[in-house]
Parts: sequence; C-alpha cells; structure tokens
Amino acid sequence: MSSPGTRGRSDNRSRALARIQNNARQFLMFGLVGGSGTIVNLLVSVASKKIAGWTAGVSEYDVFLPLVGTDFNIRWFNIFMTIAFLVANTWNYQLNRSWTFRGLPQRTWWRGFFPFLLTGIGAFLVSQVVATLLMNPLSPIALSSEIFDDSSGLRTKFYWATAISIVVAMPVNFLVNKLWAFRKPRRKGTRVVLDQQPR
Repeated sequence: MSSPGTRGRSDNRSRALARIQNNARQFLMFGLVGGSGTIVNLLVSVASKKIAGWTAGVSEYDVFLPLVGTDFNIRWFNIFMTIAFLVANTWNYQLNRSWTFRGLPQRTWWRGFFPFLLTGIGAFLVSQVVATLLMNPLSPIALSSEIFDDSSGLRTKFYWATAISIVVAMPVNFLVNKLWAFRKPRRKGTRVVLDQQPR
C-alpha cells in the first residue's frame, strides 16, 4: 500500500503529464491551424501580387513609399504581405477560437481578437524583417537570384521569402497566444463569503 506522500507525488506527476499532453495537443492543433493560415497567407500574397501586376503594372520589387531621410524604402512586397497577414490572422483567430482552444472559457470575439492581432503584429514584424533580409540582394541571408530568378511560381523569390518568414515566426506566436490571447478570462467581482454563526 502506498503512503499518502507517495500518492501525492504520483498525483502531481499525473497532473504534470496531463498538462504536457494537453499543451502538446494544443501546439499540434495550433500548428495545423497555422499551416492552413500559411496557405491562406500565401494565396492572398500571390493574389495581391497578381492583381497589382495585372491592374497597375506593379512589381513586388517596386518602391511603395520611400522612408524619408534614409536610403530605405517600403516595397510593394511589404504591402502584399500586410494584406495577406490581416486576412490570415483573422482566419487563424477564428479557427483557433473554435477548434484549438474551444474547451477553455473565452472572452468575447472582439476582446480576444485584439490581443491575438497584437501578438500577430509582433510575429508579423519579425516576418517582415526576415522577408526583407531574404529579398534584399545585399543581405547576408538573401535568397540566391540564380535559383530564385522569378522565372516560374516555384522560383519566385517573394513566395519563398514569405513562406520562410511565416515559419520563423510560428513558435513565438504560439507561446504568446497561449499565454495572452487565449488565457482564461479573469473573473471580476468574484468573492467567497463564508457562512458564520453569530457568537
């Protein structure tokens, strides 16, 4: 027969194992949602690039806005990625809310969306930096123009830079979302009142 101390340690280990399994399941589900969001992001990026090219003759390499006082510019690929991010972020939020974290008590849609969007913006900024470094021919991590020569869809540098930058940002995005956007809502005004007999 086990002693109460042994039983307590066993219960603690069981709870810890259950927590690890639940977190692993949520991470896998979050990854599947993220994978679908990556597809949405890439499709919207491609569509944005194609529509801008067909309607206005705009290339992803063209300058959208020069950064005044510097040699740097915001390029159209940054704009295409921004549009794609906003669509994919909304897609991911709704899927995570209704599937990955469905068993948890949740905030209203809008109160949960803004922390998710802010978390996404952090990851989006990381992905913008990564994509810019991959697209810039002077960068030490630039994608090779010999391989990614834009001669076909699979050899389009912008598509690869977008996909790589999304993958780089995913783990951080999961952790911050789990701990902030999908955390349990705080209960306001909840107090425990004990019944006491008058003396």
